[in-house]
Amino acid sequence: MAPTTTAGVAPSSVPSLPVAVDAMGGDHAPAEIVAGARRAAEDLGIPVVLVGPTDGSLGDTGDVEVLAASEVIAMNDDPAQSVRTKRDSTLVRAAEAVRDGRASAMVSAGNTGAAMASALLRMGRLPGVARPAIAALIPAVSGRPAVLVDAGANADCHAEWLVQFAQMGSAFMTRRFGILAPKVALLSIGEESTKGNQLAKEAHALLAAGVGVDFVGNVEGRDLLDGNVDVIVTDGFTGNVALKSLEGALRALFGVLGRVISESPETRAAGDVLGPGLLVYAQRLDPEETGGAMLLGVDGVCVISHGSSSARAILNAVRVAHEAASGDLVGSLRKAVAVA
Repeated sequence: MAPTTTAGVAPSSVPSLPVAVDAMGGDHAPAEIVAGARRAAEDLGIPVVLVGPTDGSLGDTGDVEVLAASEVIAMNDDPAQSVRTKRDSTLVRAAEAVRDGRASAMVSAGNTGAAMASALLRMGRLPGVARPAIAALIPAVSGRPAVLVDAGANADCHAEWLVQFAQMGSAFMTRRFGILAPKVALLSIGEESTKGNQLAKEAHALLAAGVGVDFVGNVEGRDLLDGNVDVIVTDGFTGNVALKSLEGALRALFGVLGRVISESPETRAAGDVLGPGLLVYAQRLDPEETGGAMLLGVDGVCVISHGSSSARAILNAVRVAHEAASGDLVGSLRKAVAVA
């Protein structure tokens, strides 16, 4: 299946710098990671460099260059400590490649905390950014996705940080999808400005006062798939719980549909009729189509993919990283925060 294309600003030409892909990150590394990187290079013509061991353990890498890294940060390793002690790890070397101008962006399906720490410690933080945040695309039934910020980088937040998440998320949606005035909403437990915890109330007051974004008020968890807003702002704890709850609910829903359709000849016949229509929505709601989440606020492009990413997910992650680097996403974020 061909990768999903975006409606944003397409790059005018392929940049000379490759996308650095952590070859050892993820549940299915290195086989699926290498396969996805090769497809990005061979099918899409995107320059890619794999970061990993050069002892042949990566398998057939084709014509894709391998940047040597001898260590791996495991999923259960302490993120900050591992980044400091495993200096020759694939994650650290990928981040350094971006910092040193050897790569245009980095992609990893490995330890999320370590990916964030590597990007932050090696690339640095954009001027004025209080905390980098994870921007995860949420598919919508209508076909128009929204971005959830923060999706897990900052469990505890200040209201002022949520304002920056709104500014960076708005710039991200403009750059990636060409939306000139993204609608920004705050995730809370009610639509009224008086609803929510202290953080939500304070953030609502700041956003409503005018911070350079089109703030439209609160949305609730039931509104995540509606497609009525473009940016959904929340703290990283709430955002991560909401995102994973949504993923689990969608997985359960399609699992139930699959079991019902296969129960009898009659339901299988109905499935043959409904299948093409259901497949459209299944693909639209498939998180692997987005490739991964973008880390906003660091001085470089960093895409963090799901730990269970397949070759298709890595292909899409490389595409997204390439487009973000080509479209100068970091420059747009720098301007958004500076102006605000």
